[in-house]
Amino acid sequence: MKSNIFKHMQFHFVGFLIVTAMFLFASPRLAAQTKTNERAPEAAQTPAAPPAQRREENKKPADTTRYSYEFTQPEFFVRHIIIEHDATGVGKIKFERKGEETTIEEPINLSMGTLGRVLGAWTELQFLNSTENYQADKQFPHLGTMRLKMERDKLNRTAEFNWTNNKNASLLVNEYRRIADQALLIFDISVARETQPLATPKLMDEFELQMKRNGLADPQQLLPLLTDISTDEHLPLIARNHALRLIKKLED
Repeated sequence: MKSNIFKHMQFHFVGFLIVTAMFLFASPRLAAQTKTNERAPEAAQTPAAPPAQRREENKKPADTTRYSYEFTQPEFFVRHIIIEHDATGVGKIKFERKGEETTIEEPINLSMGTLGRVLGAWTELQFLNSTENYQADKQFPHLGTMRLKMERDKLNRTAEFNWTNNKNASLLVNEYRRIADQALLIFDISVARETQPLATPKLMDEFELQMKRNGLADPQQLLPLLTDISTDEHLPLIARNHALRLIKKLED
């Protein structure tokens, strides 16, 4: 009888130990869960900014600067040229030819290389902050008058000269001259393809001559045009073959 009582007490004691151990093991997990649940409302009160909102906050304001180059010489075949563009190189060219009353306007889109050279020269000049007179002591009015203009917000400045010894001003007008020559060549080719296909061989000769003289702003930018000419069966074969040779030179 005593033996049975002892075994019964021993069984209850072992059960008590098991229940106690389970309680001790579960307590930290319950505590951790309770702390996690306590922090959840706090996190919900301060949500992170949406990615789109963060991008909007970091977005820089657009550069509103406008650039302009003007050339005038009434006795030249192309007597008047105006090039206007923004900080991305998008703009227009307007020009007049001697003996014609109509002003022609065409869009322009400067390549990255051309835009880099142009904006670099403007930056070196510190144009808006400068009062320098770029006109050299010696006058060459027969070469034409050039005007540089920049506008930014409420600031604007125009400088006029017919010859300059300022390195950066000279570089800038030379770049604009090359931009104008490239735009005029594109225009002449476009007109010839539509109305005078037999004039295209001569224009291909002019294209190659300008390339040799480094007279175009960015000949690589004209590769799509040359490719189109090389497959245009409305044009003389000599013009198409010349376009293929020019493509090869540009790709070498």
